[in-house]
Amino acid sequence: MSEKRYAWDSEDYAKHSAAQFAWAKELVGKLGLRGDERLLDIGCGDGKATAMIASMVPGGIVVGIDNSPDMIALARKQFPESAHPRLRFDVMDARDLRFQNEFDVAFSNAALHWIRDHRPVLAGVRNSLVQSGRLLFQMAGRGNAAAMFEVADRLIRAPKWQGYFRGFGFSWQFCSAEEYRPLLDAAGLRATRVELFPKIMEQNGRDGLAGWVRTTWLPYTDRAPADLRESFIAELVDGYLALHPTASDGKVRVQMMRLEVEAQRVD
Repeated sequence: MSEKRYAWDSEDYAKHSAAQFAWAKELVGKLGLRGDERLLDIGCGDGKATAMIASMVPGGIVVGIDNSPDMIALARKQFPESAHPRLRFDVMDARDLRFQNEFDVAFSNAALHWIRDHRPVLAGVRNSLVQSGRLLFQMAGRGNAAAMFEVADRLIRAPKWQGYFRGFGFSWQFCSAEEYRPLLDAAGLRATRVELFPKIMEQNGRDGLAGWVRTTWLPYTDRAPADLRESFIAELVDGYLALHPTASDGKVRVQMMRLEVEAQRVD
């Protein structure tokens, strides 16, 4: 989900999103599901986490939405409605949710930082929830991947690349807890927990790090011409590894910051 509609490569993303799925599994564990909830998954991507949630609510309904048609097409292919009758995937922008009093829970993992203005998102979430419905979101927060962004910002100022990045602006929203709480209040959502915390992302060596960049750093990689894109990715990855080498276990680690939000609809 993003302000600009990037052309996501859903198949490539599915191959390089192990970290996001691992974090989704951790986050789902915090939902405390009974098994009969109606749940909305915002920014569902390839649908793996959405399908996992659906398996935990055999008496409920799960709807996954994403604004990428390619992601939704892959989710539907992997988890067809014929085999998963209580699971549905729809193309929909989180800033334009078209539900009214339909869900007990709204969930989102590693998606909402793509949206700069969360006011329409949270207003739509409130409308989508039933009375006393709740939300659990996790997204990138203030200071996320700071070491990686420092390398990227130096790279785009280099003579080889600076011409492609004129007028470039930061495309994500990385909020602190203090910045996010007023947004919830204004939307009629009572915060029960808003927490910013560090989390280490692990990738399998240089190739894993390059796959993560290729599939999720679209605001940067889309600026590079198609025939130079792999060169840009390689320079970004090598620049990071020069400062943060691959560990003895073959893993590359990036310090991330996650903003986790729990709130309830106020009536």
